[in-house]
Amino acid sequence: MSLVDMVESQMIASVTNEEDLKYALESKANIVFLLTGNLMTITNYISQLKKAGKYVFVHLDFIDGISNSKNALTFVAENWKPTGIITTKSHIVKIANEIGLKTIQRIFLLDRSAVSKGIEMVNSCRPNAVEVLPGIMPKIIDQLSTELEFPIIAGGLIDDISEVHQALKSGALAVSSGNPEMWNFDL
Repeated sequence: MSLVDMVESQMIASVTNEEDLKYALESKANIVFLLTGNLMTITNYISQLKKAGKYVFVHLDFIDGISNSKNALTFVAENWKPTGIITTKSHIVKIANEIGLKTIQRIFLLDRSAVSKGIEMVNSCRPNAVEVLPGIMPKIIDQLSTELEFPIIAGGLIDDISEVHQALKSGALAVSSGNPEMWNFDL
């Protein structure tokens, strides 16, 4: 199943701490980005979220104790069984693609050079989707959704429903937010 087919709610819950896990479990968001946990807790978090009918993407850069090796990714795929992974590292996207995990490449767009390098990196590693931060740049989201063949997820610094609508209107497939109050927007 493609990431596009997974999206029921265009609001993605980005869980950044254990306390917010309960809000994600009860939210309308059907996709959860897990940006918290460690080797001891992550299996339980993923299990709870999957039991609640959520697709779970683990942000490997934020999980304490996991390395960036092929063996570590194989362990994640076989033992944790998330829907996929998120990372800023293109070589991790390539490895995850090889072992059958869905992948989201996170890119930070600080200036024009970062946009060009981001496009180049994404075309090189070929993730299933791209998360663009900050997500409050409709002009850049529009450019990326035109230049890349991968779905765009806008994230970071989006604080209200008007910014969510702006990102979606500009071509984003969905918007990720760490704010539990936004996870129940009807999108």
